[in-house]
Amino acid sequence: MSTDPIPPQDPNLTPATGSPLGYAAPTGIETDPNARTWGMLAHLAALAGFIIPVGGHIIGPLVVWLIKKDEIPFVNDQGKESLNFQITVVIAELVTTPLVCTGVGVVVPLAIGICGVVFAIIAAVKANGGVFYRYPWALRLIK
Repeated sequence: MSTDPIPPQDPNLTPATGSPLGYAAPTGIETDPNARTWGMLAHLAALAGFIIPVGGHIIGPLVVWLIKKDEIPFVNDQGKESLNFQITVVIAELVTTPLVCTGVGVVVPLAIGICGVVFAIIAAVKANGGVFYRYPWALRLIK
């Protein structure tokens, strides 16, 4: 019987209880700086949508994920997470864009786009810190 105290758990690393389809983040912290940098790039690559307006926010993370997914498990995880969130943003934009015609939904597609950028930056900062980040409200289509 060991008398070593159990280290406290970081609440940000516990499995997500309310996530769609019960998909939770792995626990632990990535310590390899190269992996953390590529994980951060997987999220920041979504900002390629400003350069390539149609699909750039999906193409950016897809390229990073495809390049490094077999080499670095952290990038495999974070690349899939970034892709899933960007696909969710596209679906939300497609569903809410017809509301613009009614005049009621002018703000909704804009708010979705702003949230997409803000959450991508938050995820990049977390990934750079080695955290296995999970976006809120993301459909987990790529597993």
